[in-house]
This record gives sequence, structure tokens and C-alpha cells, in this order.
Amino acid sequence: QVQLVESGGTLVQSGDSLQLSCKFSGNMADYGTIGWFRQAPGKEREGVSCISIESGATDYKDSVKGRFTVSTDKGTNMVFQQMNNLKPEDPATYYCAPAFNTSCHWYLSPGSYQYFSIWGQGTLVTVSS
Repeated sequence: QVQLVESGGTLVQSGDSLQLSCKFSGNMADYGTIGWFRQAPGKEREGVSCISIESGATDYKDSVKGRFTVSTDKGTNMVFQQMNNLKPEDPATYYCAPAFNTSCHWYLSPGSYQYFSIWGQGTLVTVSS
């Protein structure tokens, strides 16, 4: 059973940077893509970043492009998300999740979270203005 443990979330100020980490217990090579979702109170879970495990190609939700960077360390089975210039619209609980689907376009599409069965506990990011 794959397990995901996210960490790094905390309270920061608007404009600050933060790096989230995710420890992935399975074999990352068994999956096509991995990345990060977030869910703010009262809102649907949404994909914000995605990386192809084989090619390393990345894609992002439009509102975080240029600010967030997703990466993996296959040797340690870790997934990271560097978040720069955090904005008031970024606070949420952030989750990493793997997918067999190799398409980041699909990964980031609205409602894709419904097709994911493995979730960690998430890590909370709060941004003060």
C-alpha cells in the first residue's frame, strides 16, 4: 500500500517562499505522473502542479505558473514543491498524489481529484497579508 506523507506547511506572509515535501513510500517508477493538489475551505480540491516521472516535464495551474516549481528525487522517493511569492489566494491544505495517467493535462484538469484513491494527510499553508 502506497503511503504519502506531506510536510513543510506553515504560516507565512504574502510574498514569502516555502517548500513543501512529500515522502512517497511506493515505487515512483510504477506511476506516470505525480504532483500537488490543494484544497481551501469550502472549495473543490484542485491540481496545481504535475511532473512526468519518466521525462521530468512539468505543468502548472495557470495561477501558479512562474511561482511554483515541482520536482522529484527518485533516489529518495521525495516530491517537492517550491512556492515563491505566495499570495492571499494560495492558502490551503496541500496534498501530493501519484497517478498512473501520464498526462499532466489530465492531472490538472478540473475534477481530476475524483479519480485518485491515494491521499496523504496533507500539509496546511497559511498566508497572512
